[in-house]
Amino acid sequence: MFSKYLKNLSILKKFLFINFIIFTIIGLFTTIYLNNVQPNLIKKKSVNHIIIIDNTIDNILRLDVTFNEDDIRKFLFSTRFIFQNLDRVIFFNNKLNLIGDTDTLDLDPRSFSSRLSEIEFESLNEKKDELSNENKDININKKKIVTFKEILTNYSDSENYGEPYTFTQEDFNQFKLTTIKNVVKNKTNIGYIAITENANDIKTAIDERKAFVIRTAIAVGFVILIFSFVLSRYFIKPIQNLVDYTKVIKEKSQIQTSIENLKNRNDELGLLSNSLDDMTNELQKRVTHAENFSTDLVHEIRNPLASLKSASEILQDTNNSEERLKLLNILSHDVQRIERLITDYSQMLKDEVALSKEKMKKIDIGPILQSVVDDYNSIHNVKKNIEISFRSDGKEYYFINGIENRIEQIIANLLDNSISFSKNGSHILVDVSISSQNEISIKIIDEGLGFKEKDTNKIFKRFYSNRPDKFGEHSGLGLNIVKNLVDIHEGTILAVNRENSQGAEIQINFPSAKS
Repeated sequence: MFSKYLKNLSILKKFLFINFIIFTIIGLFTTIYLNNVQPNLIKKKSVNHIIIIDNTIDNILRLDVTFNEDDIRKFLFSTRFIFQNLDRVIFFNNKLNLIGDTDTLDLDPRSFSSRLSEIEFESLNEKKDELSNENKDININKKKIVTFKEILTNYSDSENYGEPYTFTQEDFNQFKLTTIKNVVKNKTNIGYIAITENANDIKTAIDERKAFVIRTAIAVGFVILIFSFVLSRYFIKPIQNLVDYTKVIKEKSQIQTSIENLKNRNDELGLLSNSLDDMTNELQKRVTHAENFSTDLVHEIRNPLASLKSASEILQDTNNSEERLKLLNILSHDVQRIERLITDYSQMLKDEVALSKEKMKKIDIGPILQSVVDDYNSIHNVKKNIEISFRSDGKEYYFINGIENRIEQIIANLLDNSISFSKNGSHILVDVSISSQNEISIKIIDEGLGFKEKDTNKIFKRFYSNRPDKFGEHSGLGLNIVKNLVDIHEGTILAVNRENSQGAEIQINFPSAKS
């Protein structure tokens, strides 16, 4: 359920949601930590108090000090060094009357008067009282405690009587820690000892930790806010622009979109934008190419179909055998023409699918050209007895980045074209060399009729054919396929008539690959 909900969120919302979860977990552990810091700090001081109280009780019992004002006062004067690091140590007798107080050590003995029988503390705020007993529960009333006598009374009535009891008191800017324990002699309670210490350092430590946590939380929240803005401004928004761009292309919308700003970026999004734009342009070219090709194919098929229809209609109305034979020949040629168009068109589609799966690699086209020439001399050109020779400028290698079987297809189509225009017993030369521009140049030179067109670029257009004596045998797609394959290899192709003799010359230039 959680993962399904997370999948439906945007990247920014996922980022904020995950940060919120992490922030909440950290905040929970931080709260637990802060709640445990104060008890731990109090416990450390309480342990020290208990040690001092136990040592004091041992000294009292060892010296056989009587729990009265005179003996306790003498004891305090003789052992005052024990309490020098404490703020206050108070002694009470068994009747909860004050009999000694370190705050009065330097005062006149008359300070131990009956008016100090109850030490009045500042009013305790019920909400700020925090009572603890080192893992022991003390049943102290929740009413306000204003005197030590009330605390001692509650302590003496509790079930944990006889063990140390520690409580804290926070008032204004003071945080006090007090530990109380009764004194037992011969299994009889003879009085109480209370140690009170100013524990503002605990409050300061807690406040500092809380302030640190708050500052850290604000800083982290501010960083998350900045990072969210950067993520939205420089990453999510550009990605959304790319999504909108692809939607417009997919839906063929008339809305004008542009990702030129993204393409100018030098990071991964810039590379992605350029790749996406190149892919989109290539797909559009392919779609346009397919649409134009289909339109041209329909147009080319329409002509022989019209001829078929006319010839078949006339054939029904004529009784002349010669006319009928002529019309039958026209019908046969038109059928061959349609068959050739469909066959070549189907082959082109197969070639385009194959090209999308094939990868360029560095190849040496010298042996490829030699292999095609040998193949045509031994198998393909026996009937017309045309000699095909191979020539090079003597270089060891002719490396290009290409697809081997497509180079073979280019040369084979050009040789087929040259052979169809050549007379029996003529010669065709396949020449390869490295030009001054460091290009691999391939020339197919024949002794045929040459080109009648002034603009020889026409011969590379789809369905273009200038063969009136061989009607129906050619679709006009052969040289167009060659042109497309050359373009895929980033090469150029040029057709010219030979200057000093009859025939045609077709030259292809491929970019040279490093050897």
